[in-house]
Amino acid sequence: MKTKAAVLYEQNQPLVIEEITIPEPMEGQVLVKIIASGICRTQINEIKGEKGPDKFLPHTIGHEGAGIVQRVGRKVKKVKAGDHVVLTWIKGIGLDISSSKYENNKGVAINSGAISTFMEYAIISENRLVVIPDEMPFNEAALLGCAIPTGAGIIKNSINLNKEKSISIFGIGGIGASALLYASSIGCSKIIAVDVNEKKLKFAMDIGATQTINSKTENVISRIKEITDNNGTDYAVECSGKKEAMEAAFASINNKGTAVIAGNLKYGEKISINPFDLILGKKIIGTWGGETKPDTDIPLYAKMFLSGRLKLGKLITHKFNLEEINEAINLIEKGEVVRAIIEL
Repeated sequence: MKTKAAVLYEQNQPLVIEEITIPEPMEGQVLVKIIASGICRTQINEIKGEKGPDKFLPHTIGHEGAGIVQRVGRKVKKVKAGDHVVLTWIKGIGLDISSSKYENNKGVAINSGAISTFMEYAIISENRLVVIPDEMPFNEAALLGCAIPTGAGIIKNSINLNKEKSISIFGIGGIGASALLYASSIGCSKIIAVDVNEKKLKFAMDIGATQTINSKTENVISRIKEITDNNGTDYAVECSGKKEAMEAAFASINNKGTAVIAGNLKYGEKISINPFDLILGKKIIGTWGGETKPDTDIPLYAKMFLSGRLKLGKLITHKFNLEEINEAINLIEKGEVVRAIIEL
């Protein structure tokens, strides 16, 4: 059996769209027909070499999506043929099979990790799948693989935000917009969106931000102090992957506040903070996928969507087919996209 896939052969080069041969699912593996995939900034960092050297080239790519189970390998108990599933990079319940191999039409081995989603069919590790209701649309379901678990998970799990607290969100891409959308869904009364793109700031207001700051034209720290009666916010979430944004997020919280770093800097790049701020009581933490437990959190987000509480469709600003994936990546890099979906 063959599938069309986007393959990374060389860093800093476009993905190659080609036909590759699919192996049979082995123990703990599942063959999934992928209907929709999101494009995360992490994959772009991987393509551009911003995560460091890549020893697995050539390989498939993509880590959030939704589709339908076709076949299951031995000892798979979590899913069965016909199930609608979310594909997520975050490990959940089930067997953990870290890799598989495909082959292109020239006989070259194509590496693959536990999950890949930039392809029509894929072999996926059992623990990267979560069953969802059949009525859940696939485009919105794809967001439950990374954007929502990370962004909403930060609000729900990492900081356990309540509506009395204030928060600033730096970078209104897929993760930042997901955090903002979830914060708004629980009734948070002060949500400050920070970005350099006026279109994204307008979008942030449309999905629940109470104030916006353009960090290209305004002093972020001064504006946040002004908005919060010179206190700073209780929380800041940095999702842009920019050094200056990380430093500003920490500097702009109050002395009991917490800054959460979700963005990825380029390989080897570092940030600077004033250590005296730590003595005053400020905290800075990282997050690993919003501390998500996929098998409980993803069904919750699906339920919130189906009940109308979590309006996931608002996050999807662009749709592409697989052949347009390099165009989609270029638009994301230019800051024109909140979340793009590849429709397979």
